[in-house]
Amino acid sequence: MSWGTELWDQFENLDKHTQWGIDFVERYAKFVKERLDVEQTYAKQLRNLVKKYCPKRAKDEEPRFTSCVSFYSILGELNDYAGQREVVAEEMSHKVYNELMRYSQELKAERKHHLQEGRKAQQFLDHCWKQMDNSKKKFERECREAEKAQMTFDRLDNDINATKSEVEKAKAQLYLRTHMADESKNEYAAQLQNFNTEQWKHFNKSIPHIFKNLQNMDERRTVKLGETYRSFAEAERRVIPIVSKCLDGMVSAAKSVDERRDSAIVVESFKSGFEPPGDFPFEDFSQNLSRTGSDSTISNTPKAERDLGPIPRSEAKQTIGRSKNKLWLFGKKPKSPSFLPPPPPSSSSSSCHQRSASQFFPTPRFSSDLVSHYLSEIKTTIPKIPQNIRGLRRGVPSLEDFSHLPPEQRRKRLQQKIDELNRELQKETDQRDALNKMKDVYEKNPQMGDPNSLQPKISETICNMQKLRSEIHKNESWLSEVEGKQSSRGDRRHSADNHHHTPGRESPEGSYTDDTSQEHHTPRHRPAQPAQPNPDPHEFDDEFDDDDPLPVIGHCKALYSFDGQNEGTLKMAEDEVLYVIEEDKGDGWTRARKQSGEEGYVPTSYVEITIEKNSKGAVTYI
Repeated sequence: MSWGTELWDQFENLDKHTQWGIDFVERYAKFVKERLDVEQTYAKQLRNLVKKYCPKRAKDEEPRFTSCVSFYSILGELNDYAGQREVVAEEMSHKVYNELMRYSQELKAERKHHLQEGRKAQQFLDHCWKQMDNSKKKFERECREAEKAQMTFDRLDNDINATKSEVEKAKAQLYLRTHMADESKNEYAAQLQNFNTEQWKHFNKSIPHIFKNLQNMDERRTVKLGETYRSFAEAERRVIPIVSKCLDGMVSAAKSVDERRDSAIVVESFKSGFEPPGDFPFEDFSQNLSRTGSDSTISNTPKAERDLGPIPRSEAKQTIGRSKNKLWLFGKKPKSPSFLPPPPPSSSSSSCHQRSASQFFPTPRFSSDLVSHYLSEIKTTIPKIPQNIRGLRRGVPSLEDFSHLPPEQRRKRLQQKIDELNRELQKETDQRDALNKMKDVYEKNPQMGDPNSLQPKISETICNMQKLRSEIHKNESWLSEVEGKQSSRGDRRHSADNHHHTPGRESPEGSYTDDTSQEHHTPRHRPAQPAQPNPDPHEFDDEFDDDDPLPVIGHCKALYSFDGQNEGTLKMAEDEVLYVIEEDKGDGWTRARKQSGEEGYVPTSYVEITIEKNSKGAVTYI
């Protein structure tokens, strides 16, 4: 059906309909714009959500648990999904919204052109109608004037009183009006014929052609809407395969969650390498009570303790000190003397000697102090959380040798650091080889460059390699120390399992001690052996001795002479110069080495110390 034939008289309605069609296109374009804004906002919110729950982390803080890895994989897939939503928004923007807005402008221009042609045709037809109507009215008016002239002529011609001149004048007037009426008639007939022709052309050619163009425009608008509907759906369809892959990735990440693997990672992450505490020995507090029973009364007090009698108060204090220093988790301290260093020599040397004597040889106390001693022993032998672990929870700064960590974690961190240093060393080695090859090329072809210009870089690289080797050696020594301690603890644990009731791997109080003086100088309870009646109390300590000597960090000059009679101390003469290999840790002792290689501790107040600022290799113990 054609608008030109069926709607020839509906110009105004077609004008309204085509305007509605363009408004509908713009309305749909607005819908698409809001939809792509929703997609862009959705994608942006998804990316912000992923960024919020997947913050930047350091390499050491990367998650290792399968649940965490899966979650971050899901976040990655969700980020890719957000990218696909952005693709959808971009497709809608370029292929739908922008196309609709462009087409809407074209429709407006085309509609305006067709409507202007229709109005011009209508105006031309109206002009022809006016001309025809004016000629008609003129013809009608001339006819009436001619009729009046005819009536006037007839009246004068029949009037006997009328003069001949009046009759002739009326006759001439009649002739004139009749002629004018005939001319008006011919003009009217011509205008009428012209109007009928133009009207036929208007309603059979011009209007049908214009309405046909409007019909084609409206049909093309409808087709264009259908194409944009399809493009709108295709924008979603194109991303479905990738979205499906994202969803499949999320499902795969969910399937990769392994609870057993996570449990193993927990063990690997937090395993300290320490041994569980052993059994607490029975301590008899009734040995000082007066017994009035028969001789057959059972007493659990060991005979040796009953024979020894009351323990001196100072020894009780030392025992209490040992119990307070239990649970040393992070290896042994250096073998510093367990007693206080002597004060510098002065005029009151005799009084100092008396105080020193009273310190090392305390006077016995009454046996009543023994009960207080055992009560204190009970309170102090309760296992407590080591200060080292508390410090880890509070975030104590890590040390270079990771001695603030438990043995197992320390071993892992040292191994990681050694691997990193080896990688850096390999890079420096490759760089050195490349520079040497370049230098050889320059030497063979001087026009390519100066070989001497590469020497500073080669020297710098070699220096870096030496530093890295030194760091690797230092970390390997720490690693071997940790592994040696762990193997020794494993041997002791095995021994403790074979002799469950023999506290061979513990301090006499039944737990570890962080006081190395108590650990190293307390005799171990071992089964009696015929070949070794007196085992060496430092036999176990030798397993922890470092193979490599400690590096020199400075030197010192003796202000006074020191006899060094106690174990672990170093004898020195006045004005003697020694190497400092370990600074004073607050206990009053400084570890030094003679030129002969002999090492030991000297009182810090006896020497004048000079520490080298650029010294690397100072060992810090916890």
